[in-house]
Amino acid sequence: MFPGFTLTEIDVGPVRLRVRHGGSGPPVVLLHGHPRTHATWHRVAPLLAARHTVICPDLRGYGGSSKPPSTPDHTTYAKRAMAADVVALLDRLGHDRAAVVGHDRGAYVAMRTALDHPDRVSRLGVLDGVPIGAALARADARFASRWWHWFFLGQTGKPAERVINADPEAWYGGSPEAMGAEAYADYRRAIGDPATVHAMCEDYRAGLGPDRAADDADRAAGRRITCPVLFLWSTRDDMVDLYGDPAAIWRDWADDVRAGPIESGHHMAEEAPEQLAAALAEFLAG
Repeated sequence: MFPGFTLTEIDVGPVRLRVRHGGSGPPVVLLHGHPRTHATWHRVAPLLAARHTVICPDLRGYGGSSKPPSTPDHTTYAKRAMAADVVALLDRLGHDRAAVVGHDRGAYVAMRTALDHPDRVSRLGVLDGVPIGAALARADARFASRWWHWFFLGQTGKPAERVINADPEAWYGGSPEAMGAEAYADYRRAIGDPATVHAMCEDYRAGLGPDRAADDADRAAGRRITCPVLFLWSTRDDMVDLYGDPAAIWRDWADDVRAGPIESGHHMAEEAPEQLAAALAEFLAG
């Protein structure tokens, strides 16, 4: 995977991040979603590396990154903490600003990085997601029936970890044919670690608590994303079914929003890497 890239661990303060980076040119950070690791980008990152320095970390708690102890308020795994990791990672690698692109849960980290650290984010890419606060504000029976895992993983009284750890491969799915053999092996190691499963559940608990509160506070204060935004959604996922025009939700948050579909299922970096890389390259080129 990732020909010509370096795999390392980088201390960013409260956590150590496993990071794959390579290429040359203006930096772009690619943030994976749940339950993947940075390896989900292995078909996309090399396509961008000719013109960009591509940085692919495992989010805190995921994959090979460290897993700080959780707290009752779940802020350890809040997107604000993960965004601070991204900024510290840029500092360690010597970059003042970067484009930040996130898929699924990584999209929320990317958004929070742009809101909390606008001077550090040149462009924002969000793939298959709308802001957490917006999603929960629109949650209805249809949302609950399709995205019920948000609420299952977010519970603490009867935590989901016991169910998932009984058979993580059956719970999460995936295959080497779809993901690539090395990426699938990396993913299997991650989901087989109970500490990673707990951290991933904490990500969702933070989503229902401090992450939603942060989004709602920003909306109330009129804060907006100041850099250009690219929103891409998978045609075989449910963004349009749930939200009609999901790009309109992002236009509530930013003035410069470009948007379009990717012919793919949810894991677009694995299923449609060439189309995704082309869309990102066009956006990053300005």
